Amino acid sequence: MHDDLMAKASAWLAEDPDQETRDELAKLIDAGDVEELSARFSGTLQFGTAGLRGELGAGPQRMNRSVVIRAAAGLAAYLKKQGHADGVVVIGYDARHKSADFARDTAAVMTGAGLRAAVLPRPLPTPVLAFAIRHLGAVAGVQVTASHNPPRDNGYKVYLGDGSQIVPPADAEIAAEIDAIASLHDVPRPDAGWETLDDAVLDAYLARTDAVLAAGSPRTARTVYTAMHGVGKDVLLAAFARAGFPEPVLVAEQADPDPDFPTVAFPNPEEPGAMDLAFARARSTDPDLVIANDPDADRCAVAVKDGGDWRMLRGDEVGALLAAHLVRRGVRGTFAESIVSSSLLGRIAGKAGLPYEETLTGFKWIARVDGLRYGYEEALGYCVDPEGVRDKDGITAALLITELASVLKEEGRTLLDLLDDLAVEHGLHATDQLSVRVQDLSLIADAMRRLREQPPTELAGLPIVRAEDLTRGTEQLPPTDGLRYTLDGARVIVRPSGTEPKLKCYLEVVVPVSAHAALPAARTRAAELLTAVKRDLSAAAGI
Repeated sequence: MHDDLMAKASAWLAEDPDQETRDELAKLIDAGDVEELSARFSGTLQFGTAGLRGELGAGPQRMNRSVVIRAAAGLAAYLKKQGHADGVVVIGYDARHKSADFARDTAAVMTGAGLRAAVLPRPLPTPVLAFAIRHLGAVAGVQVTASHNPPRDNGYKVYLGDGSQIVPPADAEIAAEIDAIASLHDVPRPDAGWETLDDAVLDAYLARTDAVLAAGSPRTARTVYTAMHGVGKDVLLAAFARAGFPEPVLVAEQADPDPDFPTVAFPNPEEPGAMDLAFARARSTDPDLVIANDPDADRCAVAVKDGGDWRMLRGDEVGALLAAHLVRRGVRGTFAESIVSSSLLGRIAGKAGLPYEETLTGFKWIARVDGLRYGYEEALGYCVDPEGVRDKDGITAALLITELASVLKEEGRTLLDLLDDLAVEHGLHATDQLSVRVQDLSLIADAMRRLREQPPTELAGLPIVRAEDLTRGTEQLPPTDGLRYTLDGARVIVRPSGTEPKLKCYLEVVVPVSAHAALPAARTRAAELLTAVKRDLSAAAGI
């Protein structure tokens, strides 16, 4: 075993084009560090519907130039088999460690394979890449990003020519092409021949951002903005300036790209503490709302003043607010969300006489809904301009929520007032998440098996009226690893995360509200129910 491991590591070292990872691997081999080498050579990073994502470092279980070159070569082979031998592949990247290198390697591999590669001019938000694919008529797109993962990670997101992320069976077909590459020496990588785009694509994206706003709408809401050390600032400021909103007040410590994300433990607005600097800025400047992007700016977080202090709105709250705003503006088309998001969207769409669809988790599914006009997911992802960007877009979502805040401001009201109205009209939909991060992935499998073998019959004293194992699929949904429990007045979904070592449980309770005066009691009841559902679900899953 030891000899086999050393042989594998030495063969990898001989092919590695990156001096940094070569040095790292050579040290491990010289030290005979079997434990660390085993961790890196126990398999390969799996290419799936999220593309690739993992920790930077040497070896097939890490993100590095060797892994990226193989992934690009596999994608190129797949595209050629699909009849796109001379198509354009557009490539974007964020400001993480190695992102520019991975983008350049991808361009070289595509060029070497006979495809035409076009690289965005500098680190830019993921939605700009998603826009560029359709704008340029590309056959595929790649965004080098690990979104809101920790600083040590990077990733590789693949889109096909419709401008949305890959779904099965394309992921498995690309993975098979990657596996078929015997040696990096077989992959031609010229030093030139691809195009580096100018700002015309970004200008076209910014021109489209105007389309999400209503002509002549009020543009008065004042914002504090944080880019979370990512690439959102310049594009968001340009979009806000074009729209005529007051210039956002920046959280200076987090405004510019920094791949080490020095002020946050996790660069994700949902993580505890990530918004602390933004709230501090808001306390000193008293804006109408706080807006945050994640590092690649495809997500948008919104915070409001609630009582004496600031609080983050849940993704489901923002999702409902944007839907209500679009309905009031008279838009037509299908409203869609993933199954883990609040059922309130279905009620808003139903009352407005609009078609509504539920999909599996992820924008790769939401973006494919026929006639999509608006889609959202509880993890702070909103698609408000599906004709322009078939993916979540934290820039256009920020514009739309700021327009809504401006409309309400002119009426002497706030986003919280509108949420109250929606609760009275449709019932108070309260959501929460039970999320368990593990070191040992087998704990997630154990919990799922336990729930399947001994399913609960009630949670929080509410009887479970329907239990569905989503691995079998439903009439509306393809199979996925998940469980859905429908209760009398509540809903629970349990699934392993697709991008992190987490078991995620999505909870929703619905409490009827007779009038505005009944809201405080309804909120208390909802909080009690959510706490009890969490407790009973934890016990049933053994977590």
